[in-house]
Amino acid sequence: MAALKLQGTRLLLGITGSIAAYKAVGLLRTLMSHGADVSVVMTDSATRFMTPLTFEVLSNHPVATDTFSGHQDMPHLSLPESADVILLAPCTANTIAAYALGLADNLLSTLLLTTQCPVIIAPAMDGDMWEQTQIKQHVQTLRARGVIVLEPEIGELASGKVGRGRLPSEEAIVEAVVEKVHASKELVGRRILISAGPTREPIDAVRFISNGSSGKMGYALARAAQLRGAEVILVSGPTSLEPPFGVECVSIQTAEDMYHALRSRFSTVDVLIMTAAVGDFRPQHCREEKFKKRDWKGEPIQLEQTTDILAALSAQRTHQLLIGFAAETDDLLENGREKLHKKSLDMVVVNQVGGSESAFDNDTNEVILLTRNGSVTPLPRMSKHMVAARILDELQNFPMPSSVLPSPSLSKR
Repeated sequence: MAALKLQGTRLLLGITGSIAAYKAVGLLRTLMSHGADVSVVMTDSATRFMTPLTFEVLSNHPVATDTFSGHQDMPHLSLPESADVILLAPCTANTIAAYALGLADNLLSTLLLTTQCPVIIAPAMDGDMWEQTQIKQHVQTLRARGVIVLEPEIGELASGKVGRGRLPSEEAIVEAVVEKVHASKELVGRRILISAGPTREPIDAVRFISNGSSGKMGYALARAAQLRGAEVILVSGPTSLEPPFGVECVSIQTAEDMYHALRSRFSTVDVLIMTAAVGDFRPQHCREEKFKKRDWKGEPIQLEQTTDILAALSAQRTHQLLIGFAAETDDLLENGREKLHKKSLDMVVVNQVGGSESAFDNDTNEVILLTRNGSVTPLPRMSKHMVAARILDELQNFPMPSSVLPSPSLSKR
């Protein structure tokens, strides 16, 4: 039930001086509907957009606005000590900079310097501000410290411009809080190898064959597994994503690069999750120079198959659990089952590609989980971070002793 997601969680909601401060009202009510006990801290600038009385009435707690006055002694110490999570929403560029630089010019920035609990930031600012080099560096600094900084959304901004700077959706913010609160450590001591993104097969010095995979699913899985205590190795094709904090990331380009990177690490891991959209074909010959249009005489590009990485590693498995992804345009169940059995996998995550609801380059996904035990679990459309959590939940149904062997019924013939 939704009301149990944050049951017993003590959450400190920090509201800063953004026009998006009005959205914190709905966010507060949603967090409380999930069972969270929420206290609110507002900067002086935030009180110019919304009255503290609104949040005081809704939260049933006094709202803290000043270090030297209010309802508590030394609130910069007492407030963070009583919190399980601190959420800054909306968070301005100024507060991000102050936090990254260790400044303490108001109650909120001061208590951030004393807290030991997780901090989640939901930025809201003009798009030009978000794209500034200084802000990007501050965000990188905070993420390196383990702070979760969500990506602002693209849309119409208060300035009238359209860009990336809108406060993340309420769903995304609540999801991040729930994920952090429930990030258990059941994978401590486990090594998980994850592939992500597309591969690129060069045609000449500047052109290549690739696909529309963004890597978001693999990166979400890497982040979720790391939060649960696993040691995670992420082998990634070209993407625009930043590797999750605490995850070892190996960058590759071609399918052959990915195969070698995975094979060299396969024997040392407990689980392989193959989310990468590996190219099935590559040109037989690659020109070292750029091929000019004037030189083309109509000759076709000759292709050859790349290594079937998952099948090759499945044949080499000794104890590992193997999870594959099946990107299909039709007959999802039939094609997913075929891949599950043909490659002797423990689980296949089937998702649809192509069309407006394609899994490629999308923040959400709708999948079906098929396991070697015969279970079929369709999941409704949800964020890829939530899909990652459900996949790892399903992983717990498989024992991971010192030697995990493929089911005899699925062994290769």
